[in-house]
Amino acid sequence: MRNKTIGFVLFWIAAVYMILIGFLASFPVRSAYRFSTFEEVNETIWAVTNPLFGLWATAIPIGAILAGAGLLIAVRAKRSHIWLFGLGIFSVLLIDILSRWEILPEPGHSPLLFGIGGGLIMSFFLIILWYWAKKYTTLRDQERSAAELQLAGYVFLIIGMWYLCGDLSRPFQRALSDQSLGSPVSTIVYLALGWLFLLLSHYKSAQLTADVRTQSSS
Repeated sequence: MRNKTIGFVLFWIAAVYMILIGFLASFPVRSAYRFSTFEEVNETIWAVTNPLFGLWATAIPIGAILAGAGLLIAVRAKRSHIWLFGLGIFSVLLIDILSRWEILPEPGHSPLLFGIGGGLIMSFFLIILWYWAKKYTTLRDQERSAAELQLAGYVFLIIGMWYLCGDLSRPFQRALSDQSLGSPVSTIVYLALGWLFLLLSHYKSAQLTADVRTQSSS
């Protein structure tokens, strides 16, 4: 019970941090950078050297790690797995942060590595769908609707990632470097739909699990 309480407290602290700093604070931060010069922004609280900017810039990544670790604690996962999850992901994030702040060497843009990364994402997607299909044939009829929602989520996410790759690579393409980037709204819509359908899938699965427990106890 104590671990469950600690885990959920950590989860909610992370959730509040992500919502207040990661999401709500994004509106004044983005507004400052959108309508001001870099020199003008550095005269505000959102200067890149201000600790507040650092708290905002890392809010979602660190909040996500804390939320995940909190839930692992709450569900009584193995202690070694909790540490591996938290320290493993944080180590990757820390290397990225230190390179962005030029404390570690910042890797330059590499079209080859960019392409390899995109190829890996596509390959992982197709392999996930292969295993999804194998598992789907073993599900009961009432469980298949949750799996179908999950599939829709995967498809929306890969579409969103495709357009995101285009958005990110455009400045490095000579023929397009002088063209307007356009609005990334469609990209965020695909990504949001992907997460929405994954949420609906988990919600449906949780409902089915609750129904089974109710029937077993009655």
